[in-house]
Amino acid sequence: MYDGGLPSRVEMNMEIIDNRLTYKALALQVTCHAINQCRDRSCARSLMQASIERLGQQIAASLAFIGADCRLVVLPEYFLTGFPMGESLEDWAEKACLDMAGAEYEALGNIAQKHRIFLTGNAYEVDPHFPSLYFQTCFVLDPGGSVILRYRRLNSLFAPTPHDVWDRYLEQYGLDGVFPVAKTEIGHIAAVASDEILFPEVARCLAMRGAEVLIHPTSEVYGQPRSPKEAAKISRAVENMMYVISANTAGIANSSIPIASVDGGSKIVDYRGLVLAETGAGESMAAFAEVDLAALRRYRRQPGLSNLLSRQRFETYADSYSHSQFYPSNTMLNGAVERKHFIQTQLATIERLAELGVI
Repeated sequence: MYDGGLPSRVEMNMEIIDNRLTYKALALQVTCHAINQCRDRSCARSLMQASIERLGQQIAASLAFIGADCRLVVLPEYFLTGFPMGESLEDWAEKACLDMAGAEYEALGNIAQKHRIFLTGNAYEVDPHFPSLYFQTCFVLDPGGSVILRYRRLNSLFAPTPHDVWDRYLEQYGLDGVFPVAKTEIGHIAAVASDEILFPEVARCLAMRGAEVLIHPTSEVYGQPRSPKEAAKISRAVENMMYVISANTAGIANSSIPIASVDGGSKIVDYRGLVLAETGAGESMAAFAEVDLAALRRYRRQPGLSNLLSRQRFETYADSYSHSQFYPSNTMLNGAVERKHFIQTQLATIERLAELGVI
């Protein structure tokens, strides 16, 4: 134990890391153990707790291998529950969704606190301000175990989003609550979920607010090197001059879909679009790499063709956005709906856009 004399080796390492603004990040690829087969909340919570305990062991072992300078761990999309498969909005909210100050966040916060890391992931979550709904939420826990960022997914085909209750959500959280960026000692962290990597406007709005490190919890098909999502990860990194840390699942267990349907390809992409680390299929801690904030910030402040952020002319696009409506807002202001609402709204949007000659 350090007694106030010379600093320990770990403390010396951390001092060097802080001074140089460099650290390692890990996209931890783990199996999601789905709770769909549970018939009640008690069963689901038991499975979630078992997943958290398993994660605690995997994170501890991964950090021991990578080293004391690993400061950021990114977990996959809905890693505690899987996704709804036929459950109504009300049933899924009761069975699978976390309370904002619930036991699951406390348990994950204990892991972050124990290892002095920033721990990030994605979960379904209920919000007392919107009691009949739930949101898919990317979160960041700091080394003290506190949730310092909540990003609610804005683009989802089968789940409620802030856009579906847009006016009320803005009244409650404001636009910076829609596009949150956590400014921390390891950089300005933001998040997008799953196929939102295909929506450049989300990452751009986060970059406008200073985001340097974009976490991307996902659960996606892997093995197609030219797939849209693979291209999008590199594109988002280059066009916003930011790191993208994408953690995929290592399959979904306890589900009716084949377990390896969404498995592999967790990766870290730097601000130049270079893939620094990537893993194949299966549970793995191989997708770790150094995040060099000092280099990123130098890169962002150098003039030239590659400085895409400084070359943006947003005023030229603003009028086109403000006068266009595609998927409508506020369709769930009256509360929960049947799941068919989402596809019906999309079909109506497609029909309207076709009539206008847009598509």
